[in-house]
Amino acid sequence: MRFDEAYEGWDSGRLTQGQAAELLGMCERSFRRYLTRYKASGLDGLIDHRLEQVSNRRAPVDEVLALTTQYRARHVGWNVKHFHNWYQRSGGLRGYTWVKMRLQEARLVPKAARRGAHRKRRERRPLAGMMIHQDGSRHEWAAGQMWDLIVTMDDATSEHYSMFFVAEEGTVSSMRGVYEVIAGHGLFNSFYSDRGSHYWHTPQAGGKVDKDNPTQFGRAMKQLGVDMIAAYSPEARGRSERAFGTHQGRLPQELALAGITDMAQANRYLATVYMPAFNAEFAQPAMEEGSAFIPWFGGSLEDILCEQYDRVVGSDNCVQFEGLALQIPADRHRCHYVKVRVRVNRYPSGALAVFHGPRGLAYFTPQGLTITEEVQQVA
Repeated sequence: MRFDEAYEGWDSGRLTQGQAAELLGMCERSFRRYLTRYKASGLDGLIDHRLEQVSNRRAPVDEVLALTTQYRARHVGWNVKHFHNWYQRSGGLRGYTWVKMRLQEARLVPKAARRGAHRKRRERRPLAGMMIHQDGSRHEWAAGQMWDLIVTMDDATSEHYSMFFVAEEGTVSSMRGVYEVIAGHGLFNSFYSDRGSHYWHTPQAGGKVDKDNPTQFGRAMKQLGVDMIAAYSPEARGRSERAFGTHQGRLPQELALAGITDMAQANRYLATVYMPAFNAEFAQPAMEEGSAFIPWFGGSLEDILCEQYDRVVGSDNCVQFEGLALQIPADRHRCHYVKVRVRVNRYPSGALAVFHGPRGLAYFTPQGLTITEEVQQVA
């Protein structure tokens, strides 16, 4: 009907070929082609017969059926990108869009909702090691198991340096993530996190953090010389939030496929299978060459990334700590430590140590029993 209108206008002289072509949204040369076909065959000559042909590149029905059958059998609930990644690792040759369209046609995955208003992302740091993100996510990662997944990643590359499950996120898990980054890559410049109570003291709920009153974790970061930065909204932690969205859409399915329900097995799977595969797929090069990581030469990381408490030694050379009496043995450096201010370290394992300055005076089990040289060797 639109062509009839344009043709009649041109044929009566009211429109030039250029004006008629513009009315149809085509170039003048295409309009002349349409005139030739219309004069030869009428309106039937304008039909694009390519629409009636089956593409030579169309996948065989058996291939599409095998794809959808495989998804139904073992991958229900997997998002398309995750399934396509597995499909390629298993020898599949089709692209992401083809796989997505076939799954959507079979109504196995929903079509994505329209995105909201444009939001500009914060620029990444130019070098790896300039800023480290850490966050935790509580989720049913294995059937019937609610665990916290702790992730420590790089802002510049999105590379995950540390991933592990714990029963509950806290000071110990946060220090463990930092320890694994420094031990594997070196000391970084800054640390970015939410305002969790193990990271920051926040005097007023929803208010600003108290940078002058650090937590145990904040004290450790200050001792390492790492600048801590607090995020004040989920959007500010966009990279971490998006990464956890990906993990929640993949990890439960992969653990179920591997038959894993135990936390120790799940942590081994994270370290040996999942994290290397995730980094290979999602990590990207930093904007600048080089690295901001520096080697760690500052002494024992274990004695920094632990809880530290100041105590005063009693008249019996014992240190009182949470109901335990930690006896300081006699040594050749001084007669006694009565009324001396010392430091008690509590390590992630629960073991305790008493320090006077840089010197370790005594080491104890979590129950307060002295750890002798023989016990240390057995441990």
